[in-house]
Amino acid sequence: MDAADVNFRFLDPSEGTVLTAAIEAAYGQSYDVRWVYDPEEVGARLADGRYFSCVAETAAGELLCHEGMGVVEVGDRVAHSGQAVTMPQARGQHIFTRTKRFLMDWAQGEGFAGMFSEATAAHPYSQRANIELGAHETGFLLGWIPASVANDAANAAAGGPRRQSAALFYTKLNDGLDRPVYAPERHRGIVGQTIELCQLRGTLTDPPAEFELAPCTDLHVEVEEDHNLALITVREPGADLEQAVGGERHHLFHHRGLDAAYVDLPLQTPATALLADHLERLGVSYAGVFPNSRTDGDVLRMQSLHRVRVKADDIAVASDHGRELLDYVLADLPAGCIAAA
Repeated sequence: MDAADVNFRFLDPSEGTVLTAAIEAAYGQSYDVRWVYDPEEVGARLADGRYFSCVAETAAGELLCHEGMGVVEVGDRVAHSGQAVTMPQARGQHIFTRTKRFLMDWAQGEGFAGMFSEATAAHPYSQRANIELGAHETGFLLGWIPASVANDAANAAAGGPRRQSAALFYTKLNDGLDRPVYAPERHRGIVGQTIELCQLRGTLTDPPAEFELAPCTDLHVEVEEDHNLALITVREPGADLEQAVGGERHHLFHHRGLDAAYVDLPLQTPATALLADHLERLGVSYAGVFPNSRTDGDVLRMQSLHRVRVKADDIAVASDHGRELLDYVLADLPAGCIAAA
């Protein structure tokens, strides 16, 4: 295939079936973001500016690659990229990298501050592509990808279907807002390293002596049924943070039967620096730094695994920084979460 014969463009809202067909070709019915199977929903998101679909095509209009980018609300400056599909006839030709570069260049021109994404940690190939595009690892979500996702490359690398981990990546596009970052003492070093590497406009700051904790924690729980996991977003950590998270964790694991829960703590409040380390007593450990649209700014993402056992050999990395960060994440896990080699 001649590189000059590849055309890049954005899908029109009337072309929702293009994404649906691409996902079905790559994943069958197993893809864990269910709205992509509804062309009308895809079209609605394209029409109102919550989603952007970039495709690479041959001169004859044959689809070669798709890369999407979504926001929770129109006007968000940090986007999430995903739904990357490279068709079989285009593999091994760096079409994905060129497609995402086209999308990133457009997003930079539109004023987006950055783009985050998850890449499977079952093999290093998609991670390498992100690194080539200027992205850096910000964390690892252990057990994030359900075993039901039928990705041949990932399952083969893991020795068969089981829950897989994901590497978090962030790509800076424009300067964000300068802001204080209140990281807990235990994780201050790794948070600072991530901020510096990703060129985030955050400054590690000590909590002011006069800061007073709210008496009660304000949190939101979102259960992702297709992933069999939950995301606990702490909008304001209060003095009862450990009890509040512990109660939700017990309910999610022992009544809902979930495999894992992830806890997001806002880094823009001194309360996170004062309280986050207490969650260690619950078996909650470090995952990374991550954007969350329900809070202002970035969050400290932590993770608690219930029926997931992690094997270090199953998790691939594609950079020296990725290896150092993964080693940190694994070392912070409770001992019972590590499977025997």
